[in-house]
Amino acid sequence: MKKTGYFSSIICATLVLLGVAVLAPSASLAAGYPDHTIQLIIPNVAGALMDINGRLVAEELGSILGQKIIVINKPGAGTVLGTEAALRSKKDGYTLLYASAAAFVSAPASNPEVIKYDPAKDAEPLGVHVFMPSVVGVRADSPWKTLPQFVDYAKANPGKIRMTSIGVGSTTHFAIEVFQSITGTKVTHVPFEGGETVITAVLGGHVESIMDSYSKLKPHVEAGRMRILVISPKRTASPEIPTFAELGFKGSLPTTWFAMYAPAGIPDDVKKVLVPAVEKAIKNTKAKVEQMGSTLDYRSPADQRKLRDEEYKQIYEIAVRLGLRKP
Repeated sequence: MKKTGYFSSIICATLVLLGVAVLAPSASLAAGYPDHTIQLIIPNVAGALMDINGRLVAEELGSILGQKIIVINKPGAGTVLGTEAALRSKKDGYTLLYASAAAFVSAPASNPEVIKYDPAKDAEPLGVHVFMPSVVGVRADSPWKTLPQFVDYAKANPGKIRMTSIGVGSTTHFAIEVFQSITGTKVTHVPFEGGETVITAVLGGHVESIMDSYSKLKPHVEAGRMRILVISPKRTASPEIPTFAELGFKGSLPTTWFAMYAPAGIPDDVKKVLVPAVEKAIKNTKAKVEQMGSTLDYRSPADQRKLRDEEYKQIYEIAVRLGLRKP
């Protein structure tokens, strides 16, 4: 009888342990996160600014987490295809996304029919990485040395100045609309299909001005081929370039930003590991990021969500006014 009671106790204890193991596999997995390779999807081509910045974060994050991070480039549809693929992946923290404002703000606001994900609900923000200040540039030999000169001419000659962007519905397109609102001018928008074609258009004299990121114009300014009239927001490393406020105007331009995401629904224990690790990784890239002409400005996941919501509202209203989408 004593033996029976002893064996019964052993059996019960074993069953309890087995039960705990069966009931809590996800907790054990999360507690050991990460225990194998992570993939980071970058929805742009290799060598693009998004790719370069994303790889900087991946390298730092891998060192912090103690696991290799493999970068996978999935370009297409203005970064929408790769973003969708990442957000539809398994929600375990082993597939992350390095995305831009284009996929979360301008594309959903202006072209919602091509977006098969909900940028507000299907993505888990992990931290904003960099902002790429928006600038208005002209050829170095243009008659406009300052923004007030440019604005005065544009007001006196409505529509005569042509300003190029990387495409209809792009962040730079919306920045042109905001620019006209801030300055009270009317320019003619000339969209191109991204890349260096916008630079070529200005340097070749096909258009008078360009709206783009500081980092894209930086090498041409340093080579003496272009001049920047205004920057938004201020870049501390380039104090000589004025902002709208410094020139007496009210307002600021939409900017391109890059940020880290995961598919919504990742385990809380994984999120607790990723968020501080991403913050540290981002801050470790500061010197390299700013050397390339961008501005490192880490934003927490909560602020990242707020940033996206505020910019979406602004761009949505412009898209409706331009007839790019229905209300």
